[in-house]
Amino acid sequence: MNVPRTLTLSCPQRPGIVHAVSSFLFSHGCDIVEHQQFDDRTSGRLFSRTAFAGETCVDDLAAEFAGLAREYGMEFTFTGERPTRILVMVSTMGHCLNDLLFRWRSGNLGGEIVAVVSNHEDLRPMAEAAGLPFHHVPVTPTTKPQAEARLRELVAQHCADLVVLARYMQVLSDELTQDLRGRAINIHHSFLPGFKGAKPYHQAFDRGVKLVGATAHYVTADLDEGPIIEQEVIRIDHTHDPAALATVGRDAEALALSRAVKWHCQQRVLLNGHSTVVFR
Repeated sequence: MNVPRTLTLSCPQRPGIVHAVSSFLFSHGCDIVEHQQFDDRTSGRLFSRTAFAGETCVDDLAAEFAGLAREYGMEFTFTGERPTRILVMVSTMGHCLNDLLFRWRSGNLGGEIVAVVSNHEDLRPMAEAAGLPFHHVPVTPTTKPQAEARLRELVAQHCADLVVLARYMQVLSDELTQDLRGRAINIHHSFLPGFKGAKPYHQAFDRGVKLVGATAHYVTADLDEGPIIEQEVIRIDHTHDPAALATVGRDAEALALSRAVKWHCQQRVLLNGHSTVVFR
């Protein structure tokens, strides 16, 4: 997989930042192939993503860049030595996992899926057919601490950079969401919080909704309220019964999640407080 080298950063806005970054890269034999930036006038911060070509090790570049970063108050990351390693978590619904597997195997996901973890056995055949290790980690209210400890072990074992909750129907603890801050993506139907509880598509049908959607976001301790990365909306009408609504909803979930995962793997998503900056 061709992994682009990138420098992403955010810092207080001031003159000379872009010149300083481009001069640094040029002085280290790097050629800029793409640059995007956003000046947030509300917070007074600059966000940027610079893709570049070069032979210098990104760890060496990061060490050399640290002094410049201190001068400008930058938070920065260099990437590009290897693809983002993805651990996918599922329960019983396989539409999002199936879509992620297809995009990964066709080289269009932007990262490398390394394992599948589930609290059920239903999707083992799908994972193993793709040649992936499948880990069954049952969860009950009394065993949740042990299950999350096992998940931490699996993240470390597979050197996972990103955890994707592809319709994983368990709530992670506050401690685990904090450990995975900025490294875990979840998907949910956009009827939340309008249609809470069981059978949201039946509730939506009863109310005559005209749009079905899904939201991909980073996982936080506030359930389904993390920084949003991507949303997908599909228009429907009165002919869609609850089963048809659920089918359309699954399509929206798969699309929103795959985009969010790809953009994260390509270092196109930067956290901005409770929101995100997405360089598409």
